[in-house]
Amino acid sequence: MTSPGPLAPRLPSPLREIRDDRFGRHGLRLLLKRDDLIHPDLIGNKWRKLVPNLAAARGRALVTFGGAYSNHLRATAAAGRLLGLPTTGVVRGQELAGRPLNPSLARCAADGMRLHFIDRSTYRRKNEPETLAGILRAAGAEGAYVVPEGGSNAEAVRGCRALGTELRGRADVVAIACGTGGTLAGLAAGLGAGQRALGIPVLKGGFLEADVQTLQERAFGARSGTWSLDDRFHCGGYARTTPGLDAFAQDFERRHGLLVERLYVAKLLYGLVTLAEEGAFARGTTIAAVVTGRPFPEPPAAGPAR
Repeated sequence: MTSPGPLAPRLPSPLREIRDDRFGRHGLRLLLKRDDLIHPDLIGNKWRKLVPNLAAARGRALVTFGGAYSNHLRATAAAGRLLGLPTTGVVRGQELAGRPLNPSLARCAADGMRLHFIDRSTYRRKNEPETLAGILRAAGAEGAYVVPEGGSNAEAVRGCRALGTELRGRADVVAIACGTGGTLAGLAAGLGAGQRALGIPVLKGGFLEADVQTLQERAFGARSGTWSLDDRFHCGGYARTTPGLDAFAQDFERRHGLLVERLYVAKLLYGLVTLAEEGAFARGTTIAAVVTGRPFPEPPAAGPAR
């Protein structure tokens, strides 16, 4: 997959080993796959998922969906700015329409994205054809190319397969934080024999396994690769953190000199440390953790969901 001009990527992204006694004492190696270094504006898996959709859009305006702190909305807005394409972001939460924009949505607006806020009930039904048509009419985005929430569709999944290909033979387990599951679906399909992918969902609900399988079926015709999910590390749900997670991330930053994005990457790394302590990986296992983003101003820690 190539992308000349303003979307030109740094690929393959760097793969670096770090020394961490929480893994070393169990006979494990930890590698960081630095997808956060692919592109300055379309970071990590956002580049891998958006570029195939931009090719499919063929220069049409883009419309997509996300919450108030969506990395995907920011990446789509940045792509629109770089390519001169109109973008519309449909934002979950009608109650946000009359409030000052948070830093994430303000960045979207600064990049030229029109923001259209809808109520949460309608947002949940956005994939129903009639509801989607009504949303597009209300947003003035009829005729635009629709990129789904999180950018996860068959085009994106096929694009993310290259992530697995880049890691063939480099690790036994490749772990990634999951939102909508598209990156995991492609990653697993690209890995080689004897490798497995591990997804750490950042949303609660236990729905992601079915979604990942459906995405693989649409992209490849069947379930592909060896993959599994561990949904214990969402810390209350999407855009939720805890004081404990923040302390863990700060400690990781001090140990390794790497700023840790809280909503995805911190949960991934915390999950891997916990699994290592639980003995989930056999001695001699090499684990690659995919760093899919870098810190951005985020919502205040909300604590665990009640």
